[in-house]
Amino acid sequence: MSIDPRETHRQPASQGSRIDPYVGSYAARAQGMVASEVRALFAVASRPEVVSLAGGMPNVSALPLEDIGQIVQDVVAQQGATALQYGSAQGDPGLREQICEVMSLEGIDASADDVIVTVGSQQALDLVTRVFVDPGDVVLCEAPTYVTAINTFAAFQADIVHVAMDEHGVVPEALDEHLTRLAAAGRKVKFFYTIPNFQNPAGVTLTAERRRRVLEICRSHGLLVLEDNPYGLLRYEGEACRALRADAPDNVIYLGSFSKTLSPGFRIGWALAPAAVRAKLVLAAESAMLSHSTFNQMVVGRYLSTHPWREQIKDFNEMYRERRDAMLGALEALMPAGTTWTRPQGGFFVWVTLPEGLDAKAMLPRAVSERVAYVPGTGFYASDEGRRNMRLSFCYPTPDQIREGVRRLAGVLKSETALRDTFGTTSTAPSGGNDTPSPDLP
Repeated sequence: MSIDPRETHRQPASQGSRIDPYVGSYAARAQGMVASEVRALFAVASRPEVVSLAGGMPNVSALPLEDIGQIVQDVVAQQGATALQYGSAQGDPGLREQICEVMSLEGIDASADDVIVTVGSQQALDLVTRVFVDPGDVVLCEAPTYVTAINTFAAFQADIVHVAMDEHGVVPEALDEHLTRLAAAGRKVKFFYTIPNFQNPAGVTLTAERRRRVLEICRSHGLLVLEDNPYGLLRYEGEACRALRADAPDNVIYLGSFSKTLSPGFRIGWALAPAAVRAKLVLAAESAMLSHSTFNQMVVGRYLSTHPWREQIKDFNEMYRERRDAMLGALEALMPAGTTWTRPQGGFFVWVTLPEGLDAKAMLPRAVSERVAYVPGTGFYASDEGRRNMRLSFCYPTPDQIREGVRRLAGVLKSETALRDTFGTTSTAPSGGNDTPSPDLP
């Protein structure tokens, strides 16, 4: 066996450190794996004395838990031999048919053959990125965007380029300008990632006219659209929007989930993709986890076939509408001058912009000391943006808790604003630059 002379010049592997002895052995893509600011808040936000306006946890209290318990028993008793066995990496055929029925509510005419069931829509996002993205490829995202999408793209060493949004969703002209500029620079753009309905974190919805423009622009540039739609059926006012996939079946991969309309505990999501892409996603899923939980799929399938799930979604919408209205009313009544926020027609989130001179990330420790938690806006950008922003979630707390949380938060903002006006700075002003550390939350 010959010896590659280059082997003799390689540097010895790093010996690591006392904290992490394997630090020299990780793949380069592991450098992009960082904890999200949302996850970092969970330990604090779960304290009973803290009103959490941070996490986007669905409120499952409206679920018919006794009925679901009976469904679980029936699946075990009647289908246990199948439910407790390995399954297909593409997912249960019956459930895939039912998923097509769910998607039809937003105008999608789909074949079950083109659906792949995933472990929540998050796994679908991971699989699509795994299949399409090489290190150095560009992924276009709204600004701001879903924090875990940023982490996923970074883990696969993509270059994330943000596209401007306003109260009507992503700005089509900005999308076109980015694509033209990147093409002129010879950069390879793999897809445009968008959450068109009640966007996380901004809460805004892409208008019908802009949906048409976005599809036209992406089609003209030969660009794939990755449509993430976990909140689309959670609408509290206005008219339902057609999914992007409904009008561009060959150019859009659609991601859906039962986490918001049923329960996140089942971890059932899906991807609807053109046939060739779907085949790649199935292979990627097989290599990642062999097969999904057959049991969970059969429980969800039986729920959809035996329970009035459309009425259940209406119950969720009534519950979340009350919470959204409580948050918007409290913000209107209590927030200091110079504070603005979005007014979502559905979903879970309100995006707040603070008065000039305030920093949401630096202010967080003080807010926690006042027993209220939120997510700083910086977590929703791949760059050092969003310091004047925060995401507030209204899905989990009760209306009274929401009002109390906003009252506490407004007190913090007013105090910080007074310090700024008196001394020209705040008690939580950052040290400056990109090296400002994340707050060490208690």
